[in-house]
Amino acid sequence: MLRFVTIEGGDGSGKTRHIRLLGEYLDSREVPRLMTREPGDTPLGLELRRALVESGPESLSDETELFLMLADRAQHVREVVRPALEQGKLVVSDRFADSTLAYQGYGRGMDVALLRQLNLMATGGIMPELTIILDCAVEVALTRAAERLDRQAVKEDRFEAEGVAFQRRVREGFLELAVAEPSRCVVVRSDGPVRNTQEQIRGIVAERMSAGGDGI
Repeated sequence: MLRFVTIEGGDGSGKTRHIRLLGEYLDSREVPRLMTREPGDTPLGLELRRALVESGPESLSDETELFLMLADRAQHVREVVRPALEQGKLVVSDRFADSTLAYQGYGRGMDVALLRQLNLMATGGIMPELTIILDCAVEVALTRAAERLDRQAVKEDRFEAEGVAFQRRVREGFLELAVAEPSRCVVVRSDGPVRNTQEQIRGIVAERMSAGGDGI
């Protein structure tokens, strides 16, 4: 039974747009769903998000960044994810535990095994059955991110400001996570037409729901 899906990828990979489009698709199929995000989908999370994405790249130590992310996740699971799952909804989250492994692990160079343990503590063991990793060239992603930032009144650019080398490490991290867990993670190229990418995402979700007896 498919109940928890996460959409992952680097900055500018198209996650926010494709989650919105996936939500429209689920609504058209009358699937009870909740679309959510990390960080920032609880009152506490909003405060943490400001510190995490609106401040400069040197404003937080790596360890502070990590623990703020984990605090946001713990509250997110308690207030948003777990209640929705208990109500029988399909939860789709823009980022979750894999982002910590990719950004703080591969990007910052922290111990990935330790990060897995901390994730389990923060999530209470709740993990997605399906993770779709949107992948595109770093240069394309950063161009998209810059265009998005131009439209923002409040600039959420802390991670984009880390530069190309950091973003490449993050991308490689996501791809290695997909190789390590092929039954859960599916990589979808997102640097082509939006329609093509979204069709793949919808197909993957529909297939998993059908396989689990949910139908769609």
